[in-house]
Amino acid sequence: MFGIGTVLQLPAVPHLPSVPRLPGVGDPLRRVHMPDDLESVTTIGVEDAAGGGMSERSVQRIWDAAVELYRSGVHPALQVCVRREGEVVLDRAIGHARGNGPNDPTDGAKEPATPATPFVIYSGTKAPTAFLVHMLHERGALEISDRVSRHIPGYERHGKDEITIGHVLAHRAGVPNLPSEAFDLDRVLDHEFMVHTLCEARPIAKPGRFLAYHAVSGGHILGEIVNRVTGKDMRTVLAEEILEPLGFRWTNYGVAPEDTAKVALNYLTGTPTLPPLSQLLSRALGLPLDSLVELSNDDRFLTGIVPAANIVSTANELSRFYEILRRGGELDGVRVVAPETVRRVITQQSHLEVDLSLGFPTRFGSGVMLGAQVLSLYGLDTQHAFGHLGFTNMLAWADPERALACAVMTNGKPILYPELARFYLLAQRITSEAPKVRGSEMVVWDPLAARPGDQ
Repeated sequence: MFGIGTVLQLPAVPHLPSVPRLPGVGDPLRRVHMPDDLESVTTIGVEDAAGGGMSERSVQRIWDAAVELYRSGVHPALQVCVRREGEVVLDRAIGHARGNGPNDPTDGAKEPATPATPFVIYSGTKAPTAFLVHMLHERGALEISDRVSRHIPGYERHGKDEITIGHVLAHRAGVPNLPSEAFDLDRVLDHEFMVHTLCEARPIAKPGRFLAYHAVSGGHILGEIVNRVTGKDMRTVLAEEILEPLGFRWTNYGVAPEDTAKVALNYLTGTPTLPPLSQLLSRALGLPLDSLVELSNDDRFLTGIVPAANIVSTANELSRFYEILRRGGELDGVRVVAPETVRRVITQQSHLEVDLSLGFPTRFGSGVMLGAQVLSLYGLDTQHAFGHLGFTNMLAWADPERALACAVMTNGKPILYPELARFYLLAQRITSEAPKVRGSEMVVWDPLAARPGDQ
């Protein structure tokens, strides 16, 4: 469709006015205070556009799209990092990590966000969790085709004996989300309670039949399997196998107690949700929206291990994690897994079908969300891209066809707001500014999508 070196030319992002705020009344969009001087709340990290084969003009157009998203007023802070050909071409933050929520006083103390500010990445956690499971498959500790009950005795109860690890990774296990009482933080972090709850759950469909996103339950299943086959918790395995050899500061499940105050606070923003949308969200997420945001700021959540939801990272580090995958499991001389393992992660398991939990069509690999020609999180013509969304308006991905590894972080948690399209336009802008590379330069690709030729 588009050849090597193609750049999808989009017009420069104009400054579009947001919905005005009415004086004397509360803001129904629950927006933050917008500084008059945006440069005063902007921080730029170390960047090398030329080293990544991109022009300063292209990088500026990407940042213009990011600033337009920030102008919507529902994200106290926005952080973006784009790597191309392994070089950081953009690494910037705008706004405040703390102190500029919708209900914070305008004259109160505010903590600026910088490229070094860590964020909770919510469901973006699912991709590293899946990667660990595939790594253990490569090393012979488990098989993706194993039945879950082989590693968690008792899980076969109530007709769940046919569910495999592969079903869980692909969100096709047919298991329900955890019951609301399981979201009490003390219970979420109670190992024995979670195992008992998983074993007592009753399937809602035959495994493999439907795509139905496992918001939390799948992560706990995979986390327990990792624990049982290694004798270590997820945090230790991730640190020992990937983070420490490659010198990561963050990007693990939770943080040390002394680091909780460094993590960007999450704020409930955007229009309040009403039935039936609020009910659908509660069913998909496992608990009401306001409860989820409150929970994610709790020190117990920030220091615990929640395998589907509580990795803490920066856009720079998370994009670097995806750079490992884009390069076929090797980075800076450290080989984590073989390219074949990464290809197994990104091999299509669901072909753009409607997800019964999320309610929109999605292509899934074995633990990651895949791109597509048209309906794609990563923009048009991105059938080789893969990554994961995080709640809400957070996205990290790699696009081997464009030599990209990217991450977008936000700490506003809106569901609906008039400028929502700007979030997806930012991903499209990143894609549109990065030329394609020759197919032979792509270390990994979805075998079912077919690697493009060199012509």
